[in-house]
Amino acid sequence: METPEFVRTLDREGRLLAAAAEAAGTDAKVPTCPEWQVRDLVRHTGMVHRWAAAFVAEGHMSPRPGDGPPDLDGAELLDWFREGHRHLVDTLAAAPADVRCWHFLPAPSPLAFWARRQAHETTVHRFDAEAARGGTPSGIDTGFAADGIDELLRAFHARPKSRVRSAEPRVLRVRATDADGAVWTVRLSQEPPAAERGDAGRADCEISGPGAQLYLSLWNRQPFPHVTGDESVATLWRENSAVTWS
Repeated sequence: METPEFVRTLDREGRLLAAAAEAAGTDAKVPTCPEWQVRDLVRHTGMVHRWAAAFVAEGHMSPRPGDGPPDLDGAELLDWFREGHRHLVDTLAAAPADVRCWHFLPAPSPLAFWARRQAHETTVHRFDAEAARGGTPSGIDTGFAADGIDELLRAFHARPKSRVRSAEPRVLRVRATDADGAVWTVRLSQEPPAAERGDAGRADCEISGPGAQLYLSLWNRQPFPHVTGDESVATLWRENSAVTWS
């Protein structure tokens, strides 16, 4: 996917998130994040949007903390979220392709990183908001889901801070059944997971299913669609793969 596609996805997903949060009400529980109510979800995502936009708009070259969640609720909170989301979308859409700023995962450029990361951040949290609202959630494009799986496996969990470790070397296969070539081999050890595209070699466990379901399950939003082989490897992922704000 190209950067403009990620920006369009971010635009759509943020608007869907706000609409779902409004329909659910800020007091509603978020079943996919049991410790949160909708107000917590909206505050968090809105804070991340402003934090991300500042790197691109202001050219910060080193990490900096976010401003923290606002002391807002109800309609005021949703207005604040929409304003920050619009600012992020407009900032990314207007930024030059060669903008220089800090980013924390490998990417072709800082702009490509922030557009991709915020599109996936917002999509996962849009799903959270729709889970709180109830009813049928919005769909996720298969190609976008495959990209998100790739980001999670080959970028997020390649970092030293990943907690997915195994005292005994194990191999996990991840396969999207509705996308050509959307297969990953993840080698687990006492070091950070090492993931690569492809299915060469033997795997101890395979998690498979439609790309959108697989994407949400790897982000711990849904059960794994289908598991074959040693289910303890899938459990290891489930119990240790949460990515949290820090």
